[in-house]
Amino acid sequence: MDLETWELLSYVVTVFGLPFAIGAYFFDQRKERENEEEAIWQQLSDAYIDFLEIVLSNSDLKLRSQIATPNLSDEQRERKWVVFDMLISLFERAYLLAYEPEMDEKQDRRWHSWEDYMREWCQREEFRTHLPELLRGEDPDFAQYIMRLAQEESCPASTT
Repeated sequence: MDLETWELLSYVVTVFGLPFAIGAYFFDQRKERENEEEAIWQQLSDAYIDFLEIVLSNSDLKLRSQIATPNLSDEQRERKWVVFDMLISLFERAYLLAYEPEMDEKQDRRWHSWEDYMREWCQREEFRTHLPELLRGEDPDFAQYIMRLAQEESCPASTT
């Protein structure tokens, strides 16, 4: 091979190979980021399923009831607080790991499933009533977010 051939090959690599390699690198990075987001979402979903199993195993607390459960024993009230604390921790973790002000379509769909869970719990009178106390020490942005949802859910006629 002579010098002109090597020079031509270097131009071909520069014009075609280098942009292709850069594009492949960014594609791989995006795929890796999507896989990480998917793994995080799956772990959070699994944690919520585990939480629902705890709710089920504490059915005497009537945690899924829309109205406050009267006449609970001290032990039952304590268990209810622990379950609510677990739920707030799970919601905060989801918020910190999955929520962003600007999300693509896939991220937005995933986040809305979490927002639906939060709204569902905020519709419950007892959860909503204790929310300010449950949010002490939590991330301020998360606390503001879930309090806004609670406010919207306390007046469902005003939501769109």
